[in-house]
Amino acid sequence: MPAIPDRAYNAACGRLASQLGISLASARRKVDIKAAQAGVKDAAGKLELAEAMLSEAQASGTDSHAMLTAQLGTVGNDAYFMTED
Repeated sequence: MPAIPDRAYNAACGRLASQLGISLASARRKVDIKAAQAGVKDAAGKLELAEAMLSEAQASGTDSHAMLTAQLGTVGNDAYFMTED
């Protein structure tokens, strides 16, 4: 049975997911992959890494929500996009 995840770590991953416009599981996976690459194994280190990734995402200035909305609007206007099966 998997261990119960840390609440602060989940909250940090949730904020990262919201900023990037991805699911919580995807954000957690991104943090876990970076942690494995950096050799971080403890919960406190992963929390710091998640917060650092969040600050990087906020500093980049990229608005993921606006970009996703624009992409979805473009797909709907495509002549070859099927709206019915």
